[in-house]
Order: sequence, then structure tokens, then C-alpha cells
Amino acid sequence: MDRIYLDYASTTPVDPRVLEAMEPFFTTHFGNASSVHAAGREAKNALETARTTIARAIGAQPAEVVFTSGGTESDNAAIAGVLNAARANGQRGVVTAAAEHHAVLSPCKEYERSGQPVSVLPVDHHGVIDREALRASLAKHPLLVSVMYANNEVGAIAPLREIAEEVHAAGALLHSDAVQCLGKIPLDVNTIGVDLMSLTAHKLYGPKGMGALYIRNGTSWNPFLYGGGQERGRRPGTENVALVVGFARAVELAIAAMPQESARVSAMRDDLERRVKEMLPGVLVNSNAAERLPNILNISFDSAVMPMEGEMLLTSMDLKGIALSSGSACTSGSVQPSHVLLAMGRDPQTARATLRFSFGNLNTPEEIPVVLSALRESVALMTSGS
Repeated sequence: MDRIYLDYASTTPVDPRVLEAMEPFFTTHFGNASSVHAAGREAKNALETARTTIARAIGAQPAEVVFTSGGTESDNAAIAGVLNAARANGQRGVVTAAAEHHAVLSPCKEYERSGQPVSVLPVDHHGVIDREALRASLAKHPLLVSVMYANNEVGAIAPLREIAEEVHAAGALLHSDAVQCLGKIPLDVNTIGVDLMSLTAHKLYGPKGMGALYIRNGTSWNPFLYGGGQERGRRPGTENVALVVGFARAVELAIAAMPQESARVSAMRDDLERRVKEMLPGVLVNSNAAERLPNILNISFDSAVMPMEGEMLLTSMDLKGIALSSGSACTSGSVQPSHVLLAMGRDPQTARATLRFSFGNLNTPEEIPVVLSALRESVALMTSGS
């Protein structure tokens, strides 16, 4: 069976050119970047060259980029670092949104348990933070606001530049989880106006276990891990030079291909969306009217029109060779409905009956009819009661 992978928002295969760039740093160029001998200097040079590449891709200075183990650590580090730095002056309060990734929501809950004021704001029906609610929260002068640039489940893009202006006018810092954005839409930290931004490599054909946190120069931030002095004292531990090199190469390739690839995958997404709606009148497209990422289509089956069991539908599609998800890969094993869709106003049964199609570099237009046929058969099987 020829399988079709449509879950690129969960993870991507490592590009062979990325693998080629990494390979020497697993074998012949294996030095510790903190060592002063020739092998260490070679590793250090590769590390800093990669840092410069990633910094340039987002309009940052190399010293503003801290390497981490991935998006989850970057999100946690952004929140913890700001809160740790603020203990001395007593400034408090974190604001975020109900549709954020759990890597933001979960640490916020932990800080709330420890007495830190946390506001989790509603989102509109596209999954974007409610601006009026945000303005009301900013009137209380919080320390930090965390708003994702593009939602990982529905692809909705937030008006981050406008949000940044309001956040800074209130004297707060702005963090954004942008792990789904790099290589898909332009990212410039100065144009956007963020103070901290989370990135990861495995969403753009780089290695898993590698990410970065952008921290604007002058931002009050303290580390939450302690050890050696690596990453200018901001993230201890021996740097994984091979993965850093892979991350940088993946960024180079993705940025170079972005204009053409974004147009290509968005055309496939739009074609699939149109044909699914024509084929299945009970389908709701989540966030279809908002600005969104070019590669994500998220649909739900309206419980009032076409009740559907999402987990069974996902399994049926997998048995037919189509790899999809019901939402975030971090929570897709859960029987609970998507917190993002619930926050957007979907009822629990509709939220459970959800499929996320996310396109990538190996997908072709010729796969669309195959996917539609598999979806038609799966829905027919489930609605027939067989």
C-alpha cells in the first residue's frame, strides 16, 4: 500500500541535505564546543555559524538566539525566565489564551498554583485571542503576555504586530510560540515586535530534539536550568552541535523554498477544502475565514448534521494509508476533545470529530483524489452503521 502522509504539522522527515550536513558532527567533527583545542574550536565555529544563520532568518542578532531541546523547552524557558527575573522587583502576572499549546498553558497553570496571577483569555471563532479581553487584562499591567503566532491545530495567524504594540504600551513583555511558522511565512522579530519567540527544527525538515528561543537584547530574563556556562550562561549543557548544524541547514533550505512551496501547498489545501465541502455537506472548516498557515486544513463533522466518531474515522483513514491527526500531536492520543476547538466554540462531539490535514514537501496534487476517496469510504462506512 502506498501511504500518504498529511501530518507535517506534527513532524517532518529530515531532509537528506540536512542529514548530510549533520553527519560529520556525529563522527569526524565530534569536538565539544566548550573545549579550547582544535576539535573544540572547530565545533564552536560550526555552532556560531549556525546561530548566525538562524538569527538572520528571523531578523535577530546571533547573541539573541539560545539553543534548546525544542519548542516545549523554549516555551517553558520563555515564561520561567521572565518570571524568575521579575522576582526581585515584584512585578507579576501572566496573560495567555485558551487556544495556546499545552507547552504554554501547562507552565502557566503551575505558576498559578504557586500564587502567580494568570489570565487565560478567550479566543474568537477562528482561534485568535480576543482583543477586547486582552485590552482588559493589559489594564492590570501584567508582566508577560504569551500569544502564539499561528495555531498548531487550525493554522490561524494572530495579528501579532498589533498585539505587540498594545502589550508594550501596557509595559509588558510579549512571547510568541512560532514553531509552526518558520519556513512557512516570513518571520522578522523586529517587524513583529516580540520580545521572546520559540522555534523548533523538526517542523521544517530538521532534526527532532532541537529548538531555539529568541530573547531580545535587554529583556529581563533569568535561566531556569543551572550548570555550566554554555549559551552565554542561559542554557547549560554540552551543545548538540550536530543538531544545531542540521537546524541551520533546514532553515536555509526552507527560507529559500518558502515562496514557491507556500504557494504550492496552499493550492493543494484549498483544492482539498473545496472538494471536501462539496462532497460532505456536514463538514465545518475550522478557521477558514482567518489568515492562516498555507499548509493546514482542519475540518470537523457537525454533530447536528453528521455525527461522527473522530477516533474511528482517524483509524479508518490510517488503515486506508492516509496519515492524519485530530489536532496537536502532543494530545492526539487523548479521547478528550481538542481544547482549541472547544475554545473556538465547537461543541464537544463536533470537536471530537475532527481531522487535521497538514501538507508538506512530499505531497502532490495527484494525492488529493486518493484522500477524498478514502474519506468518502470511511464516512460511508461509519454512517451506514456497519
